[in-house]
Amino acid sequence: MTVQTLTIPAVPAPELADEAALLVREIEQYLTARVRTTAHPLVTKTTAELIAEALGTAPTPAAPVLTPPARALRLLPDWVLAFPLLRQLHGAGRQISVAEHLELTALVIERYGWHRGALRSASGRRCILGAQAVLFRLGYGDETTALAAGHRLQAVLAARGISEPYHRWNDATGRTRAEVLDLVRTAAAHARQEARQ
Repeated sequence: MTVQTLTIPAVPAPELADEAALLVREIEQYLTARVRTTAHPLVTKTTAELIAEALGTAPTPAAPVLTPPARALRLLPDWVLAFPLLRQLHGAGRQISVAEHLELTALVIERYGWHRGALRSASGRRCILGAQAVLFRLGYGDETTALAAGHRLQAVLAARGISEPYHRWNDATGRTRAEVLDLVRTAAAHARQEARQ
């Protein structure tokens, strides 16, 4: 029996760097084209961002890329959102920060539409509290997260000289979607800033 020796030709450093960059690009293309089956879609990062983060060379991002629940879910009755299968496909008890909860609340309002006078409209549009309920039922965070987000919203209103509860403020005559989104995003920015301190 003869043993053959395998010799690997030396690859110059610039060619190796090009090969590595091509491999990373192909992996990213594969991952973005692939339907997620096990990874959670709430916070997504590119392969390059994950590598930089692991090596400690990543800049601190201002905010994660968040994906709200699917638009089709807006038509389902709220109690259906708590079904284990839907929760598993979405939050499933995933812990999120108060800032992420508020950012997702704004995204739900943008995606589902804004409503006032009730948690939801017949077509599935949501008020602030209704958008928070969607996230809670799907398992994005827990009751503590939702309550802390509510306190953060209330603090922003108080800083503006408004003592009315945020869910009533949402329902006021003349209130606009832009004002609601501004409140929620301002509260998210304050929560993110406080978490950094």
